Amino acid sequence: MIPFHLAFPVHDLEQTRYFYGTILQCTEGRSAPRWIDFDFFGHQLSAHLVDIEPSHTQTNKVDGDAVPTRHFGAIIPWEQWENLHNRCSEMGVRFRITPKIRFQGKEGEQGTFFIDDPSGNVLEFKTFRNNEQIFARQ
Repeated sequence: MIPFHLAFPVHDLEQTRYFYGTILQCTEGRSAPRWIDFDFFGHQLSAHLVDIEPSHTQTNKVDGDAVPTRHFGAIIPWEQWENLHNRCSEMGVRFRITPKIRFQGKEGEQGTFFIDDPSGNVLEFKTFRNNEQIFARQ
């Protein structure tokens, strides 16, 4: 796997540090007064402080849910996915889309849930029992 890099806007670095570091358990990398890098499941995320709130309002229907068009996340092993959604529940994180199995009995069946970080960035966490289904076509 080749790691990707994603830079994204945040409005509070300490809230961001807590959310990604404590709740999601991402290791912190380099930082400066206006940004922080995180190891996001083997990928590099760079949270950059912004002075203007970005808008995240558009959605598309996916298997009955209004999925935000702008989101990012990780595909993680099933047990890790269950542990993460349990930890989010225990720590009071509100689910934008609650944990569920999407496309049940079809190609691409997956576990999924969506949460917002403190700056309103939408994250999706997925899991597949068979990773060969990640790019399956219906």
